[in-house]
Amino acid sequence: MQVYLDNASTTKMSRAAIGAMLPFFEETYGNPSSLHSMGQRAKEALEEARAAVAACLGASEGEIYFTSGGSEADNQAILSASAIGARKGKKHIITTAFEHHAVLHTLAKLEKQGFEVTYLPVGSEGNITAAQVAAAIREETCLVTTMAANNEIGSVLPIAEIGAICREKKVLFHTDAVQAVGHIPMNVASMHIDMLSLSAHKFHGPKGVGVLYARKGIALSNLIEGGAQERGKRAGTENVAGAAGLAAALKEATDRLSENMKKVAALRDRLIKGLSEIPHSVLNGDKKSRLPGNVHFCFEGIEGESLLLLLDEYGIEASSGSACTSGSLDPSHVLLAIGHPHEIAHGSLRLTLSEYTTEEEIDRALAAVPEVVARLRNMSPIWRDKVSGKKPFLLK
Repeated sequence: MQVYLDNASTTKMSRAAIGAMLPFFEETYGNPSSLHSMGQRAKEALEEARAAVAACLGASEGEIYFTSGGSEADNQAILSASAIGARKGKKHIITTAFEHHAVLHTLAKLEKQGFEVTYLPVGSEGNITAAQVAAAIREETCLVTTMAANNEIGSVLPIAEIGAICREKKVLFHTDAVQAVGHIPMNVASMHIDMLSLSAHKFHGPKGVGVLYARKGIALSNLIEGGAQERGKRAGTENVAGAAGLAAALKEATDRLSENMKKVAALRDRLIKGLSEIPHSVLNGDKKSRLPGNVHFCFEGIEGESLLLLLDEYGIEASSGSACTSGSLDPSHVLLAIGHPHEIAHGSLRLTLSEYTTEEEIDRALAAVPEVVARLRNMSPIWRDKVSGKKPFLLK
C-alpha cells in the first residue's frame, strides 16, 4: 500500500471538483467569449465560479481574476504593486527571507530595476511579527508581500495583524496564500489583504488554475497581452472547466474547514510526537502557529534525497521541501533562513497530510521513518564519527 504524504506539493482531486468540471469537456465546451448559446452558457458558468470563489474569500466578484496558478498570481500582484509604486516614486518592498521562489525571483528581477527589497529575518521558529513589518515600513515603501503560511515548514504568519498595519500605513499588502487557502481561515476583508494568490491543486482542485484577488481600485499590470478576457487583465481563452473545479473544491474545503482542521491537526500531532522520539532530530517551523497538515523534520547524519528514495521503497511518498526546487542540489533556503547549517538542512523530510489521510497511514509512516533513518545512519561514516566522538552532534 502506498501512503501519500506529499499534499503540500499537490492534492488528490475531490469528487466535487471532478464532477463540476466534466460538463465543460463534453457538453458546455464553448468559448466563453463567443456570442452563441453554448458560449454564453460557458460564460455564465465562469461567472458562477467567480462568485463562488469571492464568497469563500470574503471578496466581491469583480475582485477575482482566474490565472494559471499561484506563481502567475504572485508575479502579477508584485509587478502590479511595483508599477504603482514606481509611478509615485516609491521603490521599496518588504518581504520575508523564506518566501516561495515565485516571490523571491520576481523581487530579484525588480532589484535589478532599481527597487530596494527588505528581507525580514524569520528566526529559528520560522515566523515574523507584525512589529517587524511596522518597523521596516518607510515613506518610500510601496508593497509588503508575505506568505500566509510557509510551504516547507508550515509556519502560519500573523496575516491579519500585518494587514492592519499596512492598511494604517497606506501600503499595499499582498499575501501568497497558496498553502493557506482551504486549510485555515482566510478572509481578505477582515485581514485587510489587498492582493492574494491561491492555486486550486493545493486544496483538491485541478492543476493549472489559480486566482489572483485584487482589491477594487488596484490597477493591475498585464503579464499576458492579447484578448480582453478577465476584464482585460489576463488575455487568453478562460479555463472554464478549471475555474469550475477550483470553485467546487474551494467551497467544499471552506464548508468543511473546521472539521478538517481538527481531524488533520490530530493526525499531525500524533506524527510529530512519534518522530520526535528519533534521536538527533528537530521539528522545523512554528510549534504553535502551524498548518494543520504540516510535519517537517531534520535528521542529523543523513541525506534527504536518500531518505526519500528509501521511504518510497517502503511505500511512503514524501518530500524534503518545495516540489518547485526538487531538482536543486542546494539546501533549502527556508532551512538556512531559520539558522540550520548546510549539514542539517540537507537531512530534511516534509510529510504533509490532508483530510483523506488515515490513522493507518500515520502508523505506517511512524514505523517506516525511524527504520529508514537508522538504516541510513548505519551506512554513514560521518554518523560513525559522531557516535565515536570524533565529530560533535549538532542536534540533541
